[in-house]
Amino acid sequence: MKFYCNYKAYLKFLLLGILLIIPIVFSSAQTAQEIRNKINEKDSAIEKLEKEIASYQSQIDGLVQQKDSLNNSLKELDLTKKKLNADISVTQNKIDKTNLEIQNLSKNIGNKEGSIKNNLDSIALEIRNVNEFEQSDLLETMFSDDGFSAVWNDIDNIVAVRKRLREDIISLKQQKGELEDTRKVTVDAKNKLTALKSQLSDQQKIVVQNANEKSKLLTQTKNNEANYQKLLKDRIVERDAFEKELRDYEAQLQFIIDPSKLPSGRVLSWPLGSVLITQQFGKTVDSKRLYTSGTHNGVDFRAATGTPVMAMADGKIMGVGDTDLTCYGASFGKFVFIEYENGLSSTFGHLSLIKVKEGTKVKRGAVVGYSGNTGHSTGPHLHVSLYAAQAAKMASKASAACDGRTYRLPVAPINAYLDVLAYLPGTVASMFKK
Repeated sequence: MKFYCNYKAYLKFLLLGILLIIPIVFSSAQTAQEIRNKINEKDSAIEKLEKEIASYQSQIDGLVQQKDSLNNSLKELDLTKKKLNADISVTQNKIDKTNLEIQNLSKNIGNKEGSIKNNLDSIALEIRNVNEFEQSDLLETMFSDDGFSAVWNDIDNIVAVRKRLREDIISLKQQKGELEDTRKVTVDAKNKLTALKSQLSDQQKIVVQNANEKSKLLTQTKNNEANYQKLLKDRIVERDAFEKELRDYEAQLQFIIDPSKLPSGRVLSWPLGSVLITQQFGKTVDSKRLYTSGTHNGVDFRAATGTPVMAMADGKIMGVGDTDLTCYGASFGKFVFIEYENGLSSTFGHLSLIKVKEGTKVKRGAVVGYSGNTGHSTGPHLHVSLYAAQAAKMASKASAACDGRTYRLPVAPINAYLDVLAYLPGTVASMFKK
């Protein structure tokens, strides 16, 4: 019976495949409903915390509009710390929720494994019935008193068995597919869990930085408003001189852009999960007030301190650094400079934490840092400068404006700066600040 031998070989192969895709099942006495109730509790806690975070951010935004004073700066740092601690609580709740989801998925896997086992047992029984028929003495059966009728009955039984085998195998393949799908969801959940744990660790580092910044400000000013205003005035003078010096240097750079090396179309992805544009590229109302050149060389996005910032395409990290180490409160602050594989490169500025190292490759959507309020920034946001990659580079130069200290940051000829909005997914009016 060649047909049944083929069935046996196929079933052996199928069984091996099933065993390979079955993951380790977590043991738990909780019911699926109990797990679902706990997931709902986590969702409620997350929703409540996100409202709290929105309230803190609204207060921070309000302070940014007020006159710069020591009291306001300290308030902003305190509110930022509270917001970051709430961020940490949200992330921890998301970790707990994901663990519960993995536990629930594991229960589903266990149920599917049981169903597959029952199906395999059924198939094994049918095969044993076929083997018994194959091993019977056909001639002896035929010449018995009811020989021919018995043979025909057996043949009818074999046809029925064959049909049931087909049905069982179809069912088994379907269950195997469901098991593979559930396992994929479980793996995705575990990857999400790993990313959340990494984000939690990063948020905790930003809280420490925030506390250090407050302590440093109090030390520098001795908690005195007059000392703060003098410090602020000195920083503004140094900042403006540094930015003019950098602008003059870039104006001297000569480069002829080859348009054929620039991509066409919307080849970049948004650097943030939620998008609100607060300042556009070029000459704007704010740029005349905020920059000595009167021109904004990038695009600003609203982003609270600690918001993940993502690579806009596949590329390589060409530079990371912190201009505050050269001239405090000037230029990008903490930055990440990426050269993409599509002929463009970008700088993310004003970050609170850098997640990548120079020389490493990154994929589109990978978190490269967290937004913040470093460098020349009037409040937490993300600045994105975009260039023709053929013209932009990292440069080191002694700064006369900053007591001869050496700065190292991305530079490009003025004509190499591009409007990032021309390469991002189609923008709509709702993405712009009213």
